[in-house]
Amino acid sequence: MSMFQSRTLSLAFLITMCVYLATVSANYRRPSKVTTNCCTSVSDTPIKFDLQGYRIQNSMPPCVNAIIFYTVKGEKICSDPKAAWVDKRKKGLKVMKK
Repeated sequence: MSMFQSRTLSLAFLITMCVYLATVSANYRRPSKVTTNCCTSVSDTPIKFDLQGYRIQNSMPPCVNAIIFYTVKGEKICSDPKAAWVDKRKKGLKVMKK
């Protein structure tokens, strides 16, 4: 086999392997399920539960502007920051870290 044929064969093999690897690896990059850990909707209903703190969430789709109140049982409640009662409930509560 001549040097030219050897180089051509090696180059063809290298190109074939690159195409194969790109095709196979593309299947593994796709996420099967994307979840969000933020408020995607809010309520303007006043909260009757005992609260321990709150956190401010800014809008970045699919998340919306919200005040996330935390109950003493550790539950999250997504509230509308424009609701009249929210500022009153925030007073005296500690600001929670993300």
